[in-house]
Amino acid sequence: MPLQAPPPVTAPAPAAPIRAQYGWGYTGPDGEGVGTLSLLMEPGSGRLILELHAPGERLVLLEGNQATGYRLQVPRQKLDQRAATLAQLPLPFLPQVSSVEALLRLLRTGEGTGVAVTKKDAQGPLKLHWQGKDARGKDEQVWLDRKRWEEGK
Repeated sequence: MPLQAPPPVTAPAPAAPIRAQYGWGYTGPDGEGVGTLSLLMEPGSGRLILELHAPGERLVLLEGNQATGYRLQVPRQKLDQRAATLAQLPLPFLPQVSSVEALLRLLRTGEGTGVAVTKKDAQGPLKLHWQGKDARGKDEQVWLDRKRWEEGK
């Protein structure tokens, strides 16, 4: 029987971009707050734009991709940090994630250390609660309430 050539290897199609928006609430050693979390995630390229806003103020901007790395800016803390991976950046208000795919899993399934899903619908978690420690080891909690989820636009 003659040998057959293996089927051509095709790269998987890039994952469609996902836009999401959440209301958030925070309580921790630095006080309490509420605001909006906006995300653009492209799992195929690892592209991420994450903005965390309080009323009238941008608290966090995280942007980048897996090819060029990521930049985290936290103006209140005068933090402007770059890293090759998400795992190397301290994510304020969120559990640590290693990649855009891990962040997507967290938001789609509630998978993450200290994360609990408190309400779901057909698209996944509507309300998430995270309880953990800040960089100083102090207790903090975050509540996320999904307002918008769009895939492939």
